[in-house]
Amino acid sequence: MLGYFSRSLLLVCLLLSVACSENTIFRDSFTQCTVSAADSCDAAAVSIHGVGTDTEFQLGFIEYDDQGQLRDRKQMRTVLKTYRDIGGKRDVILTVFAHGWHHSAKPGDTNIESFKEMLAKISASETIAAAQDNREKREILGVYIGWRGDSMSIKYLNSITFWGRKSVAHEVGQQGVTEALLRLEEIVNVRAGFEMENPKPRNSRMVVIGHSFGGAVVFTALQQVMADRFIDSRPGKTYSNSAQGFGDLVVLMNPAFEAMRYSTLFDISQSCGESSCRRYWPDQMPRLAVLTSEGDIATGMAFPAGRVFSTMFETHDTLERHINTSAENKPVPIEIKESKADTTTIGHFEPYWTHRLEPLANDNSRDKDFVLRSLGKGWSEQDYGQQLEFEHVALKHLKRSHPLNPYLNIYVSEELIPDHNKIWGDRVIAFIEDLITISTTPIQAEPQ
Repeated sequence: MLGYFSRSLLLVCLLLSVACSENTIFRDSFTQCTVSAADSCDAAAVSIHGVGTDTEFQLGFIEYDDQGQLRDRKQMRTVLKTYRDIGGKRDVILTVFAHGWHHSAKPGDTNIESFKEMLAKISASETIAAAQDNREKREILGVYIGWRGDSMSIKYLNSITFWGRKSVAHEVGQQGVTEALLRLEEIVNVRAGFEMENPKPRNSRMVVIGHSFGGAVVFTALQQVMADRFIDSRPGKTYSNSAQGFGDLVVLMNPAFEAMRYSTLFDISQSCGESSCRRYWPDQMPRLAVLTSEGDIATGMAFPAGRVFSTMFETHDTLERHINTSAENKPVPIEIKESKADTTTIGHFEPYWTHRLEPLANDNSRDKDFVLRSLGKGWSEQDYGQQLEFEHVALKHLKRSHPLNPYLNIYVSEELIPDHNKIWGDRVIAFIEDLITISTTPIQAEPQ
């Protein structure tokens, strides 16, 4: 009997060892590599793609272990030095992406390939814009935040890794990614240090994108930073100024973390007292955009099912909060059930919704000059309940916060984002590009 038990235990151990996903660094070559037909640069920490073409870009990798520690600090240093040298001489568009569940930094991962396609599109658009503006093209720089999105590699069996991978996602964000993001943010500001005698206006841009549990990585890494910058956006501490964010924009796509974690940012952005809620200046730009598809079953159904078991022994209260529903800025009371907020993802938690994103029946034809003139102005002048039309989509304000609230929690039509993973649609990417344009367009106006 003991022999049978021992053999069974040995078999289980062998199966588990085979099932475990790779727990290693994938990009361990710290010399910049140029992708060619003869070299795919799969091991490179930094690689150059499409050299000499209109879609040229660079891609760097920063990888973390399950404890949120860098796999190799030299890898991050390589990315930072390479990009800092570029940013010190030329303007850049820096895009950071953190992947989610079932993905990693392993060569061939579908998220990596999709990110490459996105960077190529950004580069192509920048090529056209630079020619129209008669200026030098900005360098397109990408950073892929890699972590072990699966602890088991066997399909279907890896579905039981939900609880473990969710915990690791928050650990990675809390322990390591904050440092990397803050250091990357310096790159878009570094150019002034190279031109002290004759400084030029900075035209660099930075956007951070997190998908699924990657959204949990990014939010955990930046939650405190964004709260601090929001509260600290008061020069002299005697009057309110526009709330600051991180980089130019943080975008979370179908994020897989509970609404309860967002409660602090929700509260400070509403800032409702006994008689009035916070008003925003017309130059207040969006700082955080959460996009969740109504067709996302993973965060809409599977996530709550998984959270039920991990919260069953916790206590929950009903919170009395307020929202701002009209230009009168009078607080309207609402109830937040902690039990619901603790088991529902931020994007599916209706009390925190600010907008709805729908496709336009007919695309708006427009030229670049129209975009530059209208987007920022249209944003600053929007009103409660207004529908703001972009090139392919319409963003409808839901009268649950001030229209210029910098934190957008957007419920998205499944026609635009069909499910949990199909986040790279042209119309959605164009919308994000417009949000970046809005967030970097100076507005001069009187406070509302």
